[in-house]
Amino acid sequence: MTVRPALAALAAGVLTLAACASPTSGDTSAPPTDSASAGQDAMTIGLTYTPDIQFAPFYVAAERGYYEDAGVDVTLRHHGASEGLFSAIGAGQEDLVVAGGDEMLQARSQGVPLKSVATLYQSYPVVLIVPADSDITSAADLRGHSVGIPGPFGETYFGLLALLGSAGLTESDVDVQNIGFTQQAALSAGHVDAVMGFVNNDAVRFAQAGMDVRTIAIPDDAQGTVPLVGISLGLLDKTAEARPDDVAAVVAASLHGVQDVIDDPGAAVELSAKYVPDLARPDQQKAALAALEATVPLFQAGPALGAHDPATWDAMVGLLSSRGLLGGEVDPAAAWTDQFLPGASN
Repeated sequence: MTVRPALAALAAGVLTLAACASPTSGDTSAPPTDSASAGQDAMTIGLTYTPDIQFAPFYVAAERGYYEDAGVDVTLRHHGASEGLFSAIGAGQEDLVVAGGDEMLQARSQGVPLKSVATLYQSYPVVLIVPADSDITSAADLRGHSVGIPGPFGETYFGLLALLGSAGLTESDVDVQNIGFTQQAALSAGHVDAVMGFVNNDAVRFAQAGMDVRTIAIPDDAQGTVPLVGISLGLLDKTAEARPDDVAAVVAASLHGVQDVIDDPGAAVELSAKYVPDLARPDQQKAALAALEATVPLFQAGPALGAHDPATWDAMVGLLSSRGLLGGEVDPAAAWTDQFLPGASN
C-alpha cells in the first residue's frame, strides 16, 4: 500500500523522538513537562498548537479542580508551531493528546501505537461550506466546481474524500485547490466555489463576518454512519497498559468538563479566559460562545459522552485504506477502547 511521503516522515519523526526523548519548546500554557519523570500521579495532555475555546472542557476541568479531585496532577500543554501533532507524545512529553480519531488511526497504521480512549465529538465536525445563493445543494452538485481545502491532509481532506465518495465522485471530478487555512477569504472573494471547514469554527466565523453561507454535511454511508471519527482523546498503548487508573481518572475528569460545557457554555467561556488570549474582550467572548454553542451538538450526538462506535471505526479503516492513506493494515478494534470511560471496568 502506498504511503504518502509527508505522513511517512511524520511517523518516522515520532518514532525517532520516542527513542531520543528530546525536549520540545513552544508550550504556551505551561512549562514543558517530561511526564516520564513527573511522577506516577502526573499526566500531561497535549492540546495542539494554539490556546482556543475548542479546548474549553479541559480548561473547565482544570479550573474547577476535577483533575485534582481525581488524584492526578494534570498539565495542559499547547504544542510549538513547528512541532508535529504526535511528536511530543512520542517523545514522552505528553501522556494524552487531543486529535482526530482519523489522524490517530493514520498514525497507528504507520507504527505510532496511538489509541483513542474517548470520542469527544460524537459526530464529524467537517462540512462543505458554500455561499447561500450557490447552486451547490448536495455532494453530487460538486462535479466541475472548485473546492478549497487547507491541503491534502487532516480532517478537512478526509471529509472531502468522504463527501465525494458519498456521491460516487473522486478528486478528479472536481477542482481541488490547496488554499491553506484561508477558507473565509478564499470563499468570500470567489476564488473557489466551496470550502471544507468545521461547522463549529469556520462556519461560525463566516456568520460573524456577515457572509451568508450554507453548510452541507457528509451524508451517512450504506451502513448508516459517516465513516470518519472526529476529535478524540488518545494515548499510546503502553500508557494505557501501565497507568490504567490514572488514565481513567483523567478521562472521567475531562468528560466532566465536557458536561459542564454542555450545561453552561457561557460559564465555560469565562473559565477559559485564563488560557485563551484576548478572551476577556467582549467581542472575543461573543465569538467564543457562538463556537461553543455550535460544538455542544457534536458532544451530544452519541449514546454517551466519550463512547466509541465500532461500526464507524470499521468504516473509517475502509475509507482511508481505499484511498491509500494508511501505511499498512491496522485492526480498528485495537485503535480504540471504552475501558477507561466512567462506569467501565479497567
